Amino acid sequence: MEVDGETHELTREAAADLRESLADALTERREFFRTAGEFRADGSYVVSRKAANSAGNAKMFDSFEALRRLYDRLPDRFDADDVGRTGITGSRRHMLLRHFAEHPAFDCRIRRRNPLSAEKTEDDRSAEPAAEAEE
Repeated sequence: MEVDGETHELTREAAADLRESLADALTERREFFRTAGEFRADGSYVVSRKAANSAGNAKMFDSFEALRRLYDRLPDRFDADDVGRTGITGSRRHMLLRHFAEHPAFDCRIRRRNPLSAEKTEDDRSAEPAAEAEE
């Protein structure tokens, strides 16, 4: 292996350890109030329910940027039906709506809990999860 113009030889075991460390560095899971987001080594991004572990409780995107594009296409005030118009079905629509409100990369908050709806904001959000906002 060459680093900064210097050649370094690694044992098979050391190379395997390095590969595992790199994979761990490229993979990150962040948990929020009700949802979680995971950056995978292949560049994909998965939104899931925080405490669930079945495929029915997750939605995979090719990248975080793909999730950002979906968010950008939504109206300023949106609900699960608006998310569903993008082809996402079932309870995943509500999960994504909550993820947009919980993830700090999106200026969004829960507008109502029943029926669940959200709105895009320009404000800096507080550290408290938006899922407990006004009804």
